[in-house]
Amino acid sequence: MATSESPKDVSFSQGIRMMFYAMKPNETSFPNLDEVPDYVKQATPFFISLMLLELVLGWILKGKLAVRVDDALTSISAGILSRLPMLFFRSIEFSTYIYVWEKYRLFNLPWDSPWTWHLTFLGVDLGYYWFHRMAHEVNIMWAAHQTHHSSEAYNLSTALRQSALQVYTSWIFYCPLALIIPPPVYAVHLQFNLLYQFWIHTEVIENLGPLELILNTPSHHRVHHGRNRYCIDKNFAGTLIIWDRIFGTFEAENEKVSYGLTHPINTFEPLKVQFHHMHYIWTTFWITPGLWNKLSVIFKGPGWSPGKPRLGLLEEIPEVTGKEVPYATHVSGSLQLYALVQFALMLGFYEDTFADKDALSQATLLLRSGYIILTLTSIGFLMEQRPQAAILETFRCSVFLMLYWLNYLKPFIPSWTHTFEPIFWSMDDHKSWNCNQGPCDPKLWCTCAPPPPWTVTQDCHLHPCIGETSGIWDGSGSWINFFWYDHYLAHHLLFHTHPQTHCLQRSLITGPQHWKLQFR
Repeated sequence: MATSESPKDVSFSQGIRMMFYAMKPNETSFPNLDEVPDYVKQATPFFISLMLLELVLGWILKGKLAVRVDDALTSISAGILSRLPMLFFRSIEFSTYIYVWEKYRLFNLPWDSPWTWHLTFLGVDLGYYWFHRMAHEVNIMWAAHQTHHSSEAYNLSTALRQSALQVYTSWIFYCPLALIIPPPVYAVHLQFNLLYQFWIHTEVIENLGPLELILNTPSHHRVHHGRNRYCIDKNFAGTLIIWDRIFGTFEAENEKVSYGLTHPINTFEPLKVQFHHMHYIWTTFWITPGLWNKLSVIFKGPGWSPGKPRLGLLEEIPEVTGKEVPYATHVSGSLQLYALVQFALMLGFYEDTFADKDALSQATLLLRSGYIILTLTSIGFLMEQRPQAAILETFRCSVFLMLYWLNYLKPFIPSWTHTFEPIFWSMDDHKSWNCNQGPCDPKLWCTCAPPPPWTVTQDCHLHPCIGETSGIWDGSGSWINFFWYDHYLAHHLLFHTHPQTHCLQRSLITGPQHWKLQFR
């Protein structure tokens, strides 16, 4: 798919409409897969805006905040963990789809036809229904999907509580579409189907009238997230609720829903949220007698055990009394604020890592991913007030300082560079760098570096490295952050440069006043 640097960015109007699957065929049809925008990535500001709107409306309508800090951080942490494999591997959903399309397609439907667009809309949504249903009825698939259901709250942050394992089975249910549907059309609808499901994770919207007959709505999806007996294995729809009505899995919301797993896991530790049920399957597999029974542990329902129906017995599910209290710890306001600040810094670092992933080595990506996981785990420990939390957080901060000193990390927020740089420059051994020291290496965009205080004199020209108009660094203009990479390390420098220079026009631009320099 197209990257954020491509010209396929969505407008504000399109951004609003794509969250509700209200885009038109003529504005979302593309001949090639690499021209398809990354709609999910571009939806980030709309995720944030809608979550803030939910907070305000929840306070106005219900007199309370719709979000708890501990639960929301756990949900967003799960979403972050679910995306980390994308730093190293191509999406299996697209790779397998393209393989089937290239090897086994029956015929080509026109990519620019509205009929193809609407047929794909129905096909992707039907594929999602059956994937989602199987994710509840097959234990090994439930081990991945249960992550999304583990929150005992129901708000827009819950939508971000995604599984790191789910994608490795979901692709199976979309492969039949590859026999006739071009990959670019599929890529568009796979994203829209996911985005639509974000806004239905809310208690702010109660009922949508006649739309409840056709669309999956917050009311229908609240039932799906319930642990009440009447909610179990109901309303699997993605966008259209008609599939549940057709296949007999529909249930209307008729009493207050209690959210979460039937047996709550009571943790904010992100790795346990992701993998606890996989561990349960592993231990159950080995203690269950008989090969057939062992296979049934994996491929029958989560509630199955020898002598029971495939999906288990509904009466064995704990009955909801209405007095259930969601798991929470009494964390001080100052500790919550500290966790929020550390999480925000990590989130900036996480987004920066994805923006720079093409320029970073595998070793650097691995270290960054490890640091992200360590940070999320430490925050989870802090939220649970575990005895080991202080030790783990001290270790995490030490790792941060070490990785920064080794140049594996750079400041999380580019505009804060001048704040952090003096601290770490004193730890570095590059104080003697001179802009005119030695010839420029033609393999690099630029090799010259300034001495503190990171201003460059007029006689420093970058054109021997870049092969473009030189541009004179005259000390006027604004601060710009420069980064370049060798095989393992990410180096950072801060220049004071003229805003009109064109000497770096061939570098990648990832944001205002944020430039990357990399190997050719």
